[in-house]
Parts: sequence; C-alpha cells; structure tokens
Amino acid sequence: MHIAEGYLPPVHAAAWAAASAPFVIHGVRALTREVRANPESTLLLGAAGAFTFVLSALKIPSVTGSCSHPTGTGLGAILFRPPIMAVLGTITLLFQALLLAHGGLTTLGANVFSLAVVGPWAGFGVYVLLRRSGAPLMVAVFSGAFTADLSTYCVTSVQLALAFPDPGSGVVGALAKFGGIFAVTQVPLAVSEGLLTVLVMRLLVRSSKGELTRLGVLLQGGAEKEAAVR
Repeated sequence: MHIAEGYLPPVHAAAWAAASAPFVIHGVRALTREVRANPESTLLLGAAGAFTFVLSALKIPSVTGSCSHPTGTGLGAILFRPPIMAVLGTITLLFQALLLAHGGLTTLGANVFSLAVVGPWAGFGVYVLLRRSGAPLMVAVFSGAFTADLSTYCVTSVQLALAFPDPGSGVVGALAKFGGIFAVTQVPLAVSEGLLTVLVMRLLVRSSKGELTRLGVLLQGGAEKEAAVR
C-alpha cells in the first residue's frame, strides 16, 4: 500500500495531503480528549499503534512504486474509533518513511488517506453494522479488520490509476490493472489479518475486560464475554 517517495505527481501528492489533513486534525483532538479523560487507556492506545506499525511494516513487493502488506488499522478503529486511528496511522507512516524508507514524505498524505482514514472508517462501519444486526463479536471483528485492509488497497489502486492512467483505456483501465495485481497478494493478506485480529481481541477479552467494556466493545453483564470467546 505504501506509495514510494516521489512516485506521485506533485499536484496529486498535495491534493491527497489536503484531503487527509482534516481527518488527522480531528483525530488529534479526539486522541487528546481520550487521554485526558481516561489516562489508563494509554497502554492500550500504544498497543493499537504498535499493532499497526508492525503489521504494516511487513511488505511484499507488488505494483511498481508500491507494495502489499497487512495494515493493522482495524483493531484500533474498533477499540478507539476511526478518528484516533487517523493519528496513530499517520504517526506509523511517518516513522516508517523516516526510519524504514517504507513509503515517503511526499506521498505521506496519499498513504495516510488510504491506510489511516479510509481503512479505519470502512472497517469500523462494517463492524458496527454487523454488531447492530446481532452478529457475534468475533465475526464482526474479523469482518472489520478484513474490510479495513482490503479497502486500503482499493483506495491505493484508485490513487495510482488517477496518477498513471492507461494510454488506451484511461483511469478505468489503469484501475482494473492495479486492482487486479494487488488482489493476488492482498486478499490472502486481508484474510490473515482478520484472523490475527480475532486472536488479539480474544486475548484482550480475557485480559482487559473492564477496559473493553468502557470502550463499548463488550456489553455490561458478562454475557458478551461468553459469546465473544466461543
């Protein structure tokens, strides 16, 4: 997903940065409120950020100028909501660009928009929809993580197609090519990430029941825990 340094035309890079900025600013405010109101959540926030950092650093070469990898944003979006993940994802992408040469500074806005904005919102939306329809917690968690991962790559495909339209078939043809290449590696990765996120959530249910209840992931009373670990 990480589009490489200097790969996007300057106008595109600036436009994606402008599109991402409001979400990150809103996320900073949400994160500040969360830490001030619940200082005890700092450890879990750090764990969610580390989960994103580690998974999104595991890259597999894919489309020229980009790569495939898990994203890790679904877990944090479920726990703390998408605005906060916009900040954690931005921090992750910034450190990876500076320390790992993974992504880049000029393409930071585009990478933030796909991984830290669209991915968390799409994954969280699917998670909420399933939970409200009565789906078990772990089914909703898997689906949310899977969607967050796959939607990130759909947006990256759009970004690359807009920047490099096919000479014959234009943006639509380029989108089909980029999306098709990404799908080979990304669908299995999205399934794997969904399963790993379920495993992590199961561990959190056992070790941090009180915190998950406060965050609204678990319901009051204990029945949710029994349903979650089945």
